[in-house]
Amino acid sequence: MALKYKDNNNDLPVSYQNFYHNILKYIPRERIFTDFVRRYAYGVDASLYRITPKIVVQVRDITEVSSLIKEAAVQKIPLTFRAAGTSLCGQALTDSVLVVISEGWQNYSIDDDGRQITLQPGIIGSAANLYLKPYSRKIGPDPASIDHAMIGGMAANNASGMCCGTSDNSYKTVEDMKVVFADGSVLDTADAQSRKSWESEHSKLVEELQTMRDEVQSDDKLRELIKHKFKIKNTTGYSLNAFVDYHDPIDILKHLLVGSEGTLALIAEITYRTVLDNKYKASSLMVFPDMKTACLAVMKLYRPLVSAAELLDRVSLRSVENEPGVPSYIKTLPEQAAALLVEIRAEDNETLYKQIGQVKEKLSDIKVLEPIEFTDIRKEYEQLWKIRAGIFPAVGGIREIGTTVIIEDIAFPKEKLADGVMTLRKCMDEHGYGDGIIYGHALDGNVHFVFTQSFSSKEDKQRYKVFIEDICSFVVGTYNGSLKAEHGTGRNMAPFVEMEWGKKAYQLMKRLKTAFDADNILNPDVIITENGNLFVENIKAMLPTDGIIDKCIECGYCEVNCPSHNLTFSPRQRIATQREITRLTVTGESPNLLNQFKKAYEYLGEATCAADGLCQLSCPVSINTGDFTKHERSLAATDSAKNTADFITNHFAGVSSFMKLGLTGANAAHSVLGTTAMEYIAKKVRDASGGKIPRWTKWMPKKGATPQQTTSENDAQKPKVVYYPSCVTRMMGPSKLDDDKRQVSDVMLSLLKKAGYAVILPENMDKYCCGMPFESEGFFEAADRMSAELEKLLLGCSNNGEYPILCDTSPCVYRMKKVMGKNLQIYDTVDFIHDFLLPKLNIKKSSETIMIHVTCSSRKMGMFEKFKDVAEACADKVIIPEKVHCCGFAGDKGFKIPELNESALEHLNEAIPAGCKHGYSNSRTCEVGLAAKSGICYQSIAYLVDECAK
Repeated sequence: MALKYKDNNNDLPVSYQNFYHNILKYIPRERIFTDFVRRYAYGVDASLYRITPKIVVQVRDITEVSSLIKEAAVQKIPLTFRAAGTSLCGQALTDSVLVVISEGWQNYSIDDDGRQITLQPGIIGSAANLYLKPYSRKIGPDPASIDHAMIGGMAANNASGMCCGTSDNSYKTVEDMKVVFADGSVLDTADAQSRKSWESEHSKLVEELQTMRDEVQSDDKLRELIKHKFKIKNTTGYSLNAFVDYHDPIDILKHLLVGSEGTLALIAEITYRTVLDNKYKASSLMVFPDMKTACLAVMKLYRPLVSAAELLDRVSLRSVENEPGVPSYIKTLPEQAAALLVEIRAEDNETLYKQIGQVKEKLSDIKVLEPIEFTDIRKEYEQLWKIRAGIFPAVGGIREIGTTVIIEDIAFPKEKLADGVMTLRKCMDEHGYGDGIIYGHALDGNVHFVFTQSFSSKEDKQRYKVFIEDICSFVVGTYNGSLKAEHGTGRNMAPFVEMEWGKKAYQLMKRLKTAFDADNILNPDVIITENGNLFVENIKAMLPTDGIIDKCIECGYCEVNCPSHNLTFSPRQRIATQREITRLTVTGESPNLLNQFKKAYEYLGEATCAADGLCQLSCPVSINTGDFTKHERSLAATDSAKNTADFITNHFAGVSSFMKLGLTGANAAHSVLGTTAMEYIAKKVRDASGGKIPRWTKWMPKKGATPQQTTSENDAQKPKVVYYPSCVTRMMGPSKLDDDKRQVSDVMLSLLKKAGYAVILPENMDKYCCGMPFESEGFFEAADRMSAELEKLLLGCSNNGEYPILCDTSPCVYRMKKVMGKNLQIYDTVDFIHDFLLPKLNIKKSSETIMIHVTCSSRKMGMFEKFKDVAEACADKVIIPEKVHCCGFAGDKGFKIPELNESALEHLNEAIPAGCKHGYSNSRTCEVGLAAKSGICYQSIAYLVDECAK
């Protein structure tokens, strides 16, 4: 069903047409986008800007990048490189060629017992720390977006964060890198031969770096300016401190590239010197009567006594006061109150508590509204920091619909922090941004301020323009601070780089740009620009579209969990596209373009949305784009489709029997023809139908079965459980290739018997369904009718909720818990095994290595750790692939749109160790897709537990 796109390259300027046709020689057509809808969707990042590129290219390795840059140099076409697109200042946007670096850039290596890690730019920051966890180390940069931002952007922006300060950021911890330059040449700074040959071929650039180094070193005033600027956080302009800190031109070069935002070269690989990840930690949320008192408190703190001290004003506290883990007294604080979230880290518990005592002593003369107390309970302090990390997006989520959320990032010398923050607050109030918030890394003098703004009129844009100009004026003129502390310069602050640095330093930066990129093809207008109004151009329109998605600020945090983001659209792109559909509908400016958007969205947005809701888990404002998709499906449902859904609900047992008959026929054909012939014929038939006939796989299940009630004379004395096999497991049994040929229900009954339970099976089960398949397709009334009927049945079976209810399919359990009364105790397979069966079973652990797939619904129900616990109770080694979240099978989509399942599981096989033969999950359809992709048997985790329970 994959949609075929008509290339729109004929509408491009001639140089872009030439570029397009030439890069087709080494980059597959499916990774080059010229249709307007997909180009528009990629012209979205976390900033307040939106710019549509002319071409989008997905590159997978350094050779492709080098070739691409060479072709761009020939055609004089600008390129902008982008990884996760979580940057906040517009540095990942372009109206030329956007080069996306994410998939394929996942390699890493660890050396020197974890003291060094080499990373490609497509690796998410938190994944790097996961790799280093066995060594009790981590990378230095720790931005709030570390669970979503990729290494490429973190290095290119010199991202820092809450704990790393100026001592452990990318600039301070970089050891080596692989770089692709504006002429397509590649340098590996860790390889002596590469250095030698590159320096020989680029002697002019090397000489210019040496000349600039000598000029800086001999100019006392300029050298002292640079030293002063980098005593505090500063990412405005280029890293000129490289000329002060280093002598060797290659050392200077690699430190200049950190924070250069892709304007000098592409960092294709970076080696970091890692830092110790202290085992012992404690955090305290300290509350003060006002912002100035909080600032005076933080001025008494320093590293290494504390690792972080985050400033939170009253408005920011209010934005998260209802989050789990936030103390209840936060809701009752006075309007002027402010807080510090302080963390202490140490190598041992004794030192930790010694430092806690020292902090309390340091702050003993500072007025507080609540006694200062620290928690060293991991779950509690991690929750506090999770809340802190979500403040910016959370504020965006409570903004007035139709406005844009804007975050700015400045730094003051620490001794001027209190006065600087007070001046900032006054400026915000005077310009009409009194509801804006101030928070940030106060230990480093670095504060963020967030406000919302409508840009619907010229007056709105002018107010914003004057406000930013006033901010820049007092930050630089009054406090000699940084206009950008850690978010990068981007398009947002490029017009003010000279204001902060002065003419001489700015001219040095311009010389750098020319030396590295004479034709200005690498991310032009970022850092260096001649356009003084750049920061007020191309601002996003955020039109109200739908109540489910209107809170979205397009931060991109959702993308890490989305199974379709490498195939079609991510949730962010779906929402951005819907907003453009709304805008085109309202303005009526281009009916033809509106039709293009609507038609393309059918596949890119609707059909390939798994509607699993995992995006909600990483969205800071809890948007479930899957719910939006289901809502759109409900609106699009025709009367005929609704009638069909009604017919199925009224004849569910008969339809189930028909489905079983189809599976029986397919299995019979498989047995007669064999796997090879069956696969060939099935593919031909599917292709001939235009994808309308579902995909057949050799792991296609045989028909399922409905268990029958049995009783024994001792049942009256046993604990009771209602077992409701889902309609999926009643219809779908094991496959021809599965190792254990028993039905799921047989396995569950065996387990329950071993644990000493009396099992109650509902009568006439084949008539019932939880409604989940209907909800997924947008037939809400049919879904609710089915679930209501099932709820009535289960109430009777469970004696009005007295007995627990076990269902063997996690998506069904998720829906049942969501729509049924709380008096019913409903459990998933994993949940019930973990809480009730394991303590009653004699488990003999298996020596084999097994794979585990934690389904979307299990993750949403918070069962990840229980899943892991059950698996580890039964097997010596358990693998849960870190890069696999949702499998993308999504009910029947794995049969109808198999490319979604395949894309979602792209990284599955690389995680399966040699010799591993079994995988386990808790959803039959997911298991079919996992087996088809991996080639190993996937079945319910109940099979594993039953095998180990003796």
